Parts: sequence; structure tokens; C-alpha cells
Amino acid sequence: MQRIAVAGIQHETNTFSSMPTTMAHFIEADAWPGLTQGEAVLAAVAGANLPLAGAIAALEAAHLQALPLLWASANPSGRVEDVAFEALWTMFESALLKAGPLDGVYLDLHGALVTECYDDGDGEWLRRTRALLGDQIPIVASLDFHANVSPLMVNSASALVGYRSYPHVDMAQTGARAIALLQGLLSGELLHSAFIQLPFLISMPWQCSLIEPVAKLMRAAEQAESGDVVSVSFFPGFPLADVADGGPSLLAYAQSARLAEATVQSLAQKVLAAEPEFAGRLWLVDEALSYARQYAGEGKTIILADTCDNAGGGAGSDAAGMISDGLKMGMPAMVVGILCDPSTAQAAHAAGVGGVLSREIGQGRKAKGQWRVISLGSGQFAATGPFYAGCQMDLGPMACLQYQGLTVLVSSRKQQAADQAMFRHLGIEPSKVEVLALKSSVHFRADFGAIAAEILVVEADGDHVADLSRLQYRVCKRRPASRGT
Repeated sequence: MQRIAVAGIQHETNTFSSMPTTMAHFIEADAWPGLTQGEAVLAAVAGANLPLAGAIAALEAAHLQALPLLWASANPSGRVEDVAFEALWTMFESALLKAGPLDGVYLDLHGALVTECYDDGDGEWLRRTRALLGDQIPIVASLDFHANVSPLMVNSASALVGYRSYPHVDMAQTGARAIALLQGLLSGELLHSAFIQLPFLISMPWQCSLIEPVAKLMRAAEQAESGDVVSVSFFPGFPLADVADGGPSLLAYAQSARLAEATVQSLAQKVLAAEPEFAGRLWLVDEALSYARQYAGEGKTIILADTCDNAGGGAGSDAAGMISDGLKMGMPAMVVGILCDPSTAQAAHAAGVGGVLSREIGQGRKAKGQWRVISLGSGQFAATGPFYAGCQMDLGPMACLQYQGLTVLVSSRKQQAADQAMFRHLGIEPSKVEVLALKSSVHFRADFGAIAAEILVVEADGDHVADLSRLQYRVCKRRPASRGT
């Protein structure tokens, strides 16, 4: 039986965030498992919508032996501290060297990991792995939809494959696709790659694969993958990383170099032609609240996507400006989630259900009030939506607070509001809420989209900036996509 070492090392780094990513962030669990080593990795990821879980299942189905080495992920935030990166590498390197003879390696990477020292953390990880194993052992990695793919990554790996959906409902499927590529390499298949980086940046809300133009571009990439073209990936990139390789790219593998190059060139023309479509309305907070208030009492659910405070892109998920404005405008039908405020969650648990907290909540423009504790939760529950499918949440103590009719769900660990179970854990049924303010950019659409009468993307406070023209790029030379008329 062929022996395949597997590991997952995941971080999406927002270099505009001032919050460093420490080893403690990799150790603690959130929506995904905390730091796990060895055989325990199998149980930690089993059944979850994670690339590593899909890869392990695919290896088992193909009667290949999976040798689990490491799982490490941290919620998106600022640069990963070098000491954390090196500690994780040491764990991985040690396990890899002790694994014995290997036939291949599968890595579940993000593609936008940045450390204090390395702007291309994933490329450095792949480079080191290749240096350890030599050129004969195939190394295949799956990458996130938002990967900032570099030449170093392409040259160090035998093959790379990306998600096709945002919301990322196909993560486990992508892990399985990566194993299919690995099987071809193990059987002696020779793959030729072609790689293109595109000249503009795409803002996160308009990368959604449920809407145009990404929907048609992903269909084109999938359709191009046939016959002698064995893999095609379109990576819209992570624009909140000011790095040389930040931005969208195309990568194809085929039986000939000519065919691979022709494939990416054809797709590149489609992406370039679609540039003016990568735009949409960003609502100001007062405009969005005024618009949503018109629907109060009509039995509809209006979703306000608080994109700039999206924990899934490196923001703190702690900005209370929209809550404060909602109180001033009188929004009793609004529910806001999830606000990360550990001290308020702790105070709510101390006060108990029915207790009243006279305090300011959140950060930035804090929301002051007499907050009544409506319900409490442990923060430990099973996700039920398609994005977090199979995941066991661990968000620390949680509380549902209410003041002047406005409701806020508070957690002790940040996690973007992309699963209805987060609300039901505290007794809130999302489909019955008239105005739902979600600290998320796109992932919420997978579970909340069906209940929304309308979705407004709101530009409020936070490090997950949607209007890229507001950012000062010093390293990345690519420009924000031009806005359509």
C-alpha cells in the first residue's frame, strides 16, 4: 500500500490588520479544530467540510495509506509571528522525517499565509518540504479560493488545486480533487503547468461565486478541465495582503505545455474582459439602516452584510458602530451577530439571564446601553450550514443581549456569522428576524441566502476593507479592479 503523508496548515493573513497571529491562535479551537498532531488529526477533521477531511476520505477510498502529521489553523488576522511559523514547521518537519518511506505528500494550505519574515509563507512551506523530500516524491496541495499564488508555490509543488466556490462549500471536494491529481502522478503521469497572474485586485464581496462575473468564470474554468487538461484553477486572490504576489491568478495542468498555456491564456482573456463587472454597491450604514427600516413589520428578512468587520478576512468582529447607529435610528427589529466581546460575555454570564448590564459593548464607536441578558450559551455546538458542515463550534461563553429592542449576539472568540446554528444556540431563529446584521462578507450566503428578501453589503468599521482604493499598497503593484458604470 502506498504511503501518503498528509497535513493541514491554514491561515489567511490580512497585512492591514494590526492584530498579530500568535501560536495561541493556532492552539485554540474555533469553528475548526485547534492544533492537532499525529493520529488524532484523523478524528479531529473527520466528516468536516475541510480539504484535509476530503483528502483523507479519498485516500481511504483509493486504498492508499494516509499518514496524518499535523493540523494547524488560526482565524484570519494580521501577520503570523515568525516564532509561531517556525514552531509549526518544526512539528511538521519532525513528523515528516519520522514517517518513514513515503510515496507522496498532500498539504491542505491556504495560499495567503504571511509571516513577519516571509511574505509568501505557503511558498516557503512548500519550498522547505521539497528540499526535505527531493524531486522524486510528488507533493500536491489544495489551496483556498483566495490564495495569492506565487511562482515559488507553483515551482515547489507537483500540483496545486483551488476551491471553486465562495462561499466555500466545496472544500472537502477540493481535497478529493487534489488526491485524484496525486494518484495520476503516482501512476507516472507527467503534468505540464501554465500559470498567469492577472493585473488587478478583486474586492472580497464581488468575488462571490453565486453571482456574476465569478459564477461564469468558474464555470469556464470547470469546463476547460477535460481530456488532456487535467486541472484548471481560477484564484480570485486575497486583496487584503500587501504582498508582491497578491491578487488573482490562473493555473492549469495538462498533458502538454502547449495545451496548458493555451488554456490559461483563453481563461485570462475572459477574466480581463469581465473586469468592469467586479463591482457592486457598498451601502453606507445610515443608508442601509434607513432602507431596512422600511421593511419592518412586513415579515421579510433583510440582511445587512457587515463586510468590513468580517472575522473571516482578518477583522476583529468587534466593531460596534453599526449597533450604536442602530440604537440612534431606532431599529428594534434588528439582530446583530456575532460581536466578539469576551469581557461582556463574561459579565453577562455573571449577571445571569434577566440581569442588566450597564456598559459599553464592542470596540471603536462603542454601543452604550442598559443591556438585558436574554439568553446564555457555552459557545459549543454543532454547525448545521453547508459552509461549516461537520464542524463543532467552540466560540467560548456567548450571550444574547437586548436594549431598546435591538438584539446583539456576543461571543468570546471571533468567528464570522456564516451559520444559523450560531443564532439558534442563543434562542434566535434567523428566519423570523426582520433586519439581520451579519459580520460576514460572502460565506453567510450559503446558509442565510435562502431566507433573505434582500442583501445589502454595508461599508462600516473594520479591517476587512471592501473599497480597495482606500488602502495604501506599498508592495503589491496590482490595481483595484475598475468599476463598471
